[in-house]
Amino acid sequence: MNAFLAIIRRDLILAARNGGTTVTLLAFFLSIGVIMPIAIGPDKPLLASLAPAIIWIAALLSTLLGLDRLFLDDHEDGSLQAYSHANASLATLALAKLIAHWLITALPLILATPVLAVMLFMEFPAFLATIIALFLGTPALVALGALGASVAVTLKRGGVIAPILILPLSVPVLIFGISATNSLAGPNASHSALLFLGAFSLLTIAFTPFAIALALRSAGE
Repeated sequence: MNAFLAIIRRDLILAARNGGTTVTLLAFFLSIGVIMPIAIGPDKPLLASLAPAIIWIAALLSTLLGLDRLFLDDHEDGSLQAYSHANASLATLALAKLIAHWLITALPLILATPVLAVMLFMEFPAFLATIIALFLGTPALVALGALGASVAVTLKRGGVIAPILILPLSVPVLIFGISATNSLAGPNASHSALLFLGAFSLLTIAFTPFAIALALRSAGE
């Protein structure tokens, strides 16, 4: 448990010292809210109807920006070798990295969503459903992204390869996340989409640490 908490604390401290990653993600996330009204036009009903899909796509693309250094720094400075001698399994430490990465990347995006919702003229019920869906779905996006980053950690241009690997796997998250905010589908369909989204995130978080540990173990050999 000490090693688990130490990994989370270490990553949070490094992120606070650097600060650039979170600021870049937020700037990219919010810039989509500026670009889309210009591209679509000043049609408020249309922007409001497309707002959940725009927010989800913005969240997905923003999380991809933070993948390139997720495990690469640990690989370069020898931390991956040190993890193998910790008093916790590599899968447990991978879970700690996932939690820290969610706090550094996904949580700031969720907190910035109200700004994006105002830019897109989003109605409050759709906004509330989107926030709930983001809390349920972003853990899956982060876990899948970390899996791609661990596989590509020793590859040249791994920062480009990792997003390509995880984009197809992220499609169910987008489908359920957008369906949860679709008022035309009815409340029952929205609730079912949220349940599926939460279940998908739980399954992803349960299994990806073991896959990440396998990939990192291979990278350290």
